[in-house]
Parts: sequence; C-alpha cells; structure tokens
Amino acid sequence: MDKITLATRYDDAVSRLGEKWSTWLKRVPEDVKAKTQEVHLHIGGPVVLTGADQIYFVTEKGHVTNVYQDGLPAATLETMEKAMAALCDYSIHSFQGDIQNGFITVRGGHRAGICGTAVLEEGKISSVRDISSINLRIARQHFGAADSIIHSTFAKGAKGLLLAGPPGCGKTTILRDLARQLSSGATGCYYRVALVDERGELGGVYRGQAQNNLGPCCDCLDGYPKAQGILQALRSLAPQVIVCDEVGDDADIDAIKAGVNGGAEMIASIHAGSLSELMNRPQGRALLNTHAFDYVAVMAGRDHPGRIQSVTKVGDLLEDHRAVVFDCDGDLSGNDEVGGIWGPC
Repeated sequence: MDKITLATRYDDAVSRLGEKWSTWLKRVPEDVKAKTQEVHLHIGGPVVLTGADQIYFVTEKGHVTNVYQDGLPAATLETMEKAMAALCDYSIHSFQGDIQNGFITVRGGHRAGICGTAVLEEGKISSVRDISSINLRIARQHFGAADSIIHSTFAKGAKGLLLAGPPGCGKTTILRDLARQLSSGATGCYYRVALVDERGELGGVYRGQAQNNLGPCCDCLDGYPKAQGILQALRSLAPQVIVCDEVGDDADIDAIKAGVNGGAEMIASIHAGSLSELMNRPQGRALLNTHAFDYVAVMAGRDHPGRIQSVTKVGDLLEDHRAVVFDCDGDLSGNDEVGGIWGPC
C-alpha cells in the first residue's frame, strides 16, 4: 500500500470511534497516519499510536511526540463509553458475544481489542463491564504478499502448506493473500476456498460481509472455532482448499486429518520461529504427521515482516530436518493483478 492509502485506512479506522475521537485523531500528521498500525486508548493514560518500530503519544492539538510527558490528553470513563458505543453502532447489546471474547470487528475490517472487568457466571466470562482499554488495529490488506509462494510452490496448483513464524511476522497477511489469489485464479484456475476465521482477522467480516478482498470463490466462516469451522466447511461447502490461522491443539489436528480425508488441501499457520523450533514442538510434529502439508514455509521474522525465508518439503523435513527446496525474498510488496485465469479447478 502507498502512504496515501495507508493514511486513508487510518482515517477510516479512527472514524469508527465517534465524532469527537475522530476529529481529534485525524489531525495527526499524514506520515504518522501511514505508519500507524494500532491506536490504543486507555482510561487515565495518553492515546498511543503504535507502528512497526515507533510509538507516538498524541498531544491536545493533534500533534505527536515520541517522549511521554505529563499533561497529555487521556481517555475518561465517559469518553471510553462513547467510543465503545460508536464502535458497536450504538447497539452494544448486539455485540456482547464479541465483547465477551475480547474483540469486535467494525466496518472496514478494523479490529478493536477490548479490556475491562470480567463478569463471571459459573467460572466463565459472561460479559465485560467498565471498559478500560480499547486497542484499535487498523486493517491493511497487502495485495501480492503471497506472490513468492503462488509463483513457486503453487506454480502447478494448490498444495498443503504450513506457514511457520513468530508473532508479528506477517503470517496472517500471507494467509489472507493466499486465499484471495487461489480464489481469484492466480494459479491458472479458480479454487473453492473455505476460510476459517476464528478471530476475525483474515476476512474482517462485518454484518455478514468480508471487508477484505477474498476473491470470488472464497467462503468465510467467521467466528467459528478452527476445528468446528473445518468440519463445517467439509460438510456444507465442498472446499478444495481450507485456510485457517494459528493451529495446534488436539481438536485442530483431528479436524485437519478430516480435511485431508475429505480431499481438501490445508493451508495453516503455527507459531514457530524456525524449522528446529517447529520440529521440537509436539504440536508441530503432530501437524506434520497428519500428511496434510506438503511444504513448510518459514517466515523471516519480525525484522522483515511478510518475507518468506525458506520453503521445505515436509517429507524431507521429517526425514532429516534439513532439505530446503529454495530460499525466497517474498515481502509485502506487489500489486493486485492476477493472471493465468483459465477456469475452475
């Protein structure tokens, strides 16, 4: 995305906080808007804008400083309640289920993390009151993020792929673009893709419509726990490819086995910073032994978000942990053009 588009996405995100917050936060310099990934509000503290490598505090006049100082404008209980009401389209009751889970997805695909006081019933969270913090993550879709995989590993068609990397390295961005490109015919045919989006980060669904571009042949199962979503997709959607984020528990692994038996290619991610870390984790080895994945792609890490460091055949990895198919320099650059569209797969 260019800086103008990034700044526009920032403006769109803060506009969901209501008029007062929006008017003030839109005064921030355009270059800071373009760098901002998250807007953090918390009662009694300054507004914090977080980017890839910088934190800014917002002053009363809408300027920014990277040095904390006394007297910076702070959220109050009243202004926080107004922000929450605006995020929920002034119908907080209809968002209670999402608030209970700790986040809501708003128009535009932006995601607001919620922090407050938990109300428990029989040991489980039934609702959240006295909202104390809102962390608004700005939705950004990077077209072409998965080009290196599409043009190499998937050159002859979709394959099972496990994407490994530490938090914050761009795994979700790659998965989203893989779903879009496979659904859009980037490999020479259109795949029926089922996107299991437990946390609302892949599709950014708002009132039934994905706010991110997922292509013409992608169904998004929004809010489904991964295992249940995979099984639901197999029962009702006849997917050729199933995409999901951050797998690893026993229920996920069993569902992935069912996906393989159902004839779907599985594309998923897992937290692991290297092949050795992946192989040393019981969940990692269990996933590879499902035979759902043909390749493991390892991300380069937080310092190079969105970049694929290497792709390895799973069979070779299980045999000797060492055989790398190729190294590549995929990053978040690229465009939204796809080619070779011939017909359904």
